[in-house]
Amino acid sequence: MIIIVGLGNPGLRYSKTRHNVGFMMVDRLVKKYNAKLKDNKKKAMVGVCTIEGQKVALVKPLTFMNGSGSAVAQIVDFYRADPETELIVLCDDVTLPPGSLRIRKKGSAGGHNGLKDIIQKCHTEGFTRIRFGVGGAPEGTDLVAHVLGRISGEEKKSLTNAMEKAEEAIPLILKGDVERAMSQYNITVKKS
Repeated sequence: MIIIVGLGNPGLRYSKTRHNVGFMMVDRLVKKYNAKLKDNKKKAMVGVCTIEGQKVALVKPLTFMNGSGSAVAQIVDFYRADPETELIVLCDDVTLPPGSLRIRKKGSAGGHNGLKDIIQKCHTEGFTRIRFGVGGAPEGTDLVAHVLGRISGEEKKSLTNAMEKAEEAIPLILKGDVERAMSQYNITVKKS
């Protein structure tokens, strides 16, 4: 079972914020692959579907962002998955300009508290991640207020493009061809 986890914060208050890009991407996959998200009593909403012939669990943790690791670790244990080969995490990235897409086989948390908690609770940095650029906080603006702020119209357009590319990349990643997905689908947007 491959586990695709979208990071975000639960509740309507956060639903259209930059920090919930991972949830938005999971919602796209749920719709595309006709999965039904259900509360699995493991601190997460989970929907099982088939993508490219592989069984996939689409997951939205019900913990807040900084506690994502406990939900992810429980799901990994429940499905007896190897996080280094069977876990893909989708999240926002403030170091990337809006519209950027970065697929990586493994790596550090890069300052992202959700990733940091997953690394700590799953005991590895070796899982695949797909990061969506949301840009840094404008000068004089608090970073927390920025990531918890609503996505603007222009940002939404570039984010939708990045999500479409991620949708195309995921089947390659599921086939184990992360390198090819990186070379074909990573998008670097120049900072304005």
